[in-house]
Amino acid sequence: MYVKLFEDNPNGRDIRKVVDILKDGGVIIYPTDTIYAMGCDINQVKAVQRVCHLKGVKPEKANFSIICQDLSNIAMYAKVSNEVFKLMKHNLPGPFTFILPATNRLPNVMMNRRKTIGIRVPDNFIVQAIVEELGNPLLTTSVKADDEVVEYMTDPELIHERYGNLVDLVIDGGYGKNVASTVVDCTGDEITIVRQGIGDLI
Repeated sequence: MYVKLFEDNPNGRDIRKVVDILKDGGVIIYPTDTIYAMGCDINQVKAVQRVCHLKGVKPEKANFSIICQDLSNIAMYAKVSNEVFKLMKHNLPGPFTFILPATNRLPNVMMNRRKTIGIRVPDNFIVQAIVEELGNPLLTTSVKADDEVVEYMTDPELIHERYGNLVDLVIDGGYGKNVASTVVDCTGDEITIVRQGIGDLI
């Protein structure tokens, strides 16, 4: 399935159709404020396992992130110090992934050996509307081209050609960027940038 949504005003009926697919255990590809991503409802265990299979990783070794609607419910899924919360408040929504210690509210299938989780709040109305309608976070992982480790797919029509038979829905939200989010590790004594992407911390 393929649907086009406009980032400045996504159609509510289409958003509800997307969420119905997610609640039914579907896997979707969607735009963010950086690159196109693949994901599912974090509470749908078989869907999480499907994403792992598509990415070629074992669930316990995967370093997936989740997309939250805003900062208000992040504490349900990650442990956030006052210092880190202030940093996130200044930079989100935006092109960042904050790695934080995970809470036990995350499904077991999503817990890696380090017991950490990446948190994203993208500055993109399409994915924000999806998460709001869904009522809980999306599991999210990047969509990459097969032949290049660091090359991201940016054209939603080409993404559909590649993944259309493997996922339940591809959302066309316009061309994506080819630079990923900046990854900020907040699990140690010091906050460190482990991958400099499109976002610059303020």
